[in-house]
Amino acid sequence: MLLQKMMSMDNFKSGFIAVIGRSNVCKSTLINQILKSHFLIVSPKTQTTRNKIKGIYTTDEAQIIFIDTPGFHKSNSKLGDVMNEYAMDSMDGVDLILLVVDGSTVCGKGDEYVMSLLPKNIPAILILNKVDLVKNQDVLMKNIATYREKHDFKSGITISATNDFNIDELLKMIIDNLPYGPKYYPEDQALDLSMRFVASEIIREKILLLTKEEVPYSVAVVIDNYKENDQMIEVSATIICERPSQKKIIIGAGGNMIKQIGHDARLDLKKMLDKNVYLELFVKVEDDWRNKKHYLKEYGYDNDKK
Repeated sequence: MLLQKMMSMDNFKSGFIAVIGRSNVCKSTLINQILKSHFLIVSPKTQTTRNKIKGIYTTDEAQIIFIDTPGFHKSNSKLGDVMNEYAMDSMDGVDLILLVVDGSTVCGKGDEYVMSLLPKNIPAILILNKVDLVKNQDVLMKNIATYREKHDFKSGITISATNDFNIDELLKMIIDNLPYGPKYYPEDQALDLSMRFVASEIIREKILLLTKEEVPYSVAVVIDNYKENDQMIEVSATIICERPSQKKIIIGAGGNMIKQIGHDARLDLKKMLDKNVYLELFVKVEDDWRNKKHYLKEYGYDNDKK
């Protein structure tokens, strides 16, 4: 029996995978599609992901720990600097890197810059996402050739994270490139984060989806209180913005906007946890918080290395 268990461990693969790329290439959408859940927030707006977030995919043969990272972008704030540092740090000590690019557009200077950051000693898979938007296959093939000229990728694949195209093939490709190793997390765990964090991200996602212009990028969500029992979750949260005009937009005429944010966030939390949700939201102005280190630390955007 012990010998049989040891043999089964020898056949088990596991590893940590950094999922990197520019902003708005749908890295979080890809991981959500693999996990078959809506753990990671998504929106059409750039710079949606702000932290390093681990999503865990487990089968009888393998365990893949995906590290979702902020998209590399040209920073105009200390928050942006920290996000870029998170993305860089995510590649330290991983077993494999997934470079996600927009397969519907040509390889640009931003993509070349991200490729220049790829460590030479860690294998990388090129993932051309959004191929459902490609009109001309000849252009796509030329695009693939351009990427392969810029970096020595272990392998590559075209996918559509939104339409679940080639996701199973991608998983096979990842597992083929993983080392043999232990099961790092229980097989029923899909996220290496607290529900407090998940609740804050869901609230922020609704703000991203419902508001416009500079408001989504100027917002942080702080969970003031989180209580959970078998029947109900009680959450109290403060939405931080930078200017009184942004606070006015978030609250909305007659409180309509903040009611909608709360309503949509409650529905997602209820669906995710199969419990009733009581959610209370407040709005607070902190001038230029994205450029003040003590606020970045207080709101959970402090790089561990700092």
